[in-house]
Amino acid sequence: MKSDSIIIIPTYNEKENIENIIRAVFALEGEYHILVIEDGSPDGTASIVRRLQGEFPERLFMIERKGKLGLGTAYITGFKWSVEHEYDYIFEMDADFSHNPLDVPRLYEACSRNGADLAIGSRYCNGISVINWPIGRVIMSYYASVYVRTVLGMKVFDTTAGFKCYRRRVLETIDLDNVKMKGYGFQIEMKYSTYKLGFNIQEVPIIFVDRKEGTSKMSSGIFGEAFWGVMKLKMRKIKPRKA
Repeated sequence: MKSDSIIIIPTYNEKENIENIIRAVFALEGEYHILVIEDGSPDGTASIVRRLQGEFPERLFMIERKGKLGLGTAYITGFKWSVEHEYDYIFEMDADFSHNPLDVPRLYEACSRNGADLAIGSRYCNGISVINWPIGRVIMSYYASVYVRTVLGMKVFDTTAGFKCYRRRVLETIDLDNVKMKGYGFQIEMKYSTYKLGFNIQEVPIIFVDRKEGTSKMSSGIFGEAFWGVMKLKMRKIKPRKA
């Protein structure tokens, strides 16, 4: 069944969430496909996805990788696959329901009708919209975005957001093989590349709810990479991919 939209969901040990998030997406109005990038979860996540592929053979796809290779490389793999398969609208979304599937159509509309090349599900464009995070993590995340916005001069409130929709032409233009950063840094680098290459970025306000099931993949190393990586990113010249 043909669709113009695909949602990339990276997974590592998401057996508690993966079936529910897939069913929630497929329950939405509209025709959305899903591509799971599965990093060798020992908890059986891949087996659950394979079972569901029997139920949704033309809508659910999976790329299995050997080992936990990181968020950034998972999305790069998904971007390349999605561009190759000619999807016009390509989403990033977490498996753990911190990104509400009901917001997917709002990001889609921003790109398909309202002129956005990149639509960001933003926690910070209307104040702070985060539920179930410790206050220390809220402060760290919010001021990390302030820091990035200040250093890079990018007019985006939620610079580390991971709930996004790209028009295909953005991912065809960015030199994906030259993206350096992995975790939060990857999210910053992709937004900055989109911004420097002259594309239209719009933020769509969302409410971010921390995961209820499974284990967070957040670490201090991810934040450290983002902090120092922003300095290096400021010094780099962002060039489009060579045709």
